Amino acid sequence: MEEKEFDSINVIPLVDIMLVLLTIVLTAATFIVQGSLPVDLPKASQVQPLEMRSYQIVIQQNGDFLFEGKKVEFSELREIVKSINKNSQIAILADRSAQIQNLVKVLDLLKEYDFKKTYLRTELIR
Repeated sequence: MEEKEFDSINVIPLVDIMLVLLTIVLTAATFIVQGSLPVDLPKASQVQPLEMRSYQIVIQQNGDFLFEGKKVEFSELREIVKSINKNSQIAILADRSAQIQNLVKVLDLLKEYDFKKTYLRTELIR
């Protein structure tokens, strides 16, 4: 049997695939640049604002607690945490040399008042 040599390649299917991929990439890029999908929200006359906020608790090396940059005692921190919205986001920044017991106290406090949106802030190791 004799083999047939290829003198040319049909590139039309390759071009079709590349055009489809280009269309997908360009469509996705517009959503990435805008950051969200454009939505025209309905209007209401009676609106209750959401009291969702992000708070920051800092545990210093010497055992001091800071809430939103203000030094507080643990008993004061308990009263503050009790009064804020449970759907608020809480960031915990603990010094790497701080006692673990202080971190556990703060985590127990947040769990006691049923805070679900809590996280520990860390630095990226490069």
